[in-house]
Amino acid sequence: QLKLVESGGGLVRPGGSLRLSCAASGFLLDYNSIGWFRQAPGKGREEVACISSLSASTTYADSVKGRFTISKDITKNTMSLQMINLRPEDTAVYYCAADQNYCSAADMDYWGEGALVTVSS
Repeated sequence: QLKLVESGGGLVRPGGSLRLSCAASGFLLDYNSIGWFRQAPGKGREEVACISSLSASTTYADSVKGRFTISKDITKNTMSLQMINLRPEDTAVYYCAADQNYCSAADMDYWGEGALVTVSS
């Protein structure tokens, strides 16, 4: 069965840190573009970070640059999003995703089930 299973998420205070992880089964992350996306209440889904398999580049949304880091472990077939200095506006459901070609908030081959991150004092 081809799937992505997320872990992590939860409640954190402003300025705090959190790590999201995502384990793939049935396919290899190393052969795909991988990304993290988020959807805040009342807003559309946006791309947070992406490692492109086509260009071998890593990109971040301007709002998270310098605070979030995307990574992958090909030996474990997992991907992660390390988040530091979290802000209330980072509150959202976060999704991991993978695609044979490129990252797109509208269309990825595989999606995780989503993990809620709440940043609040």
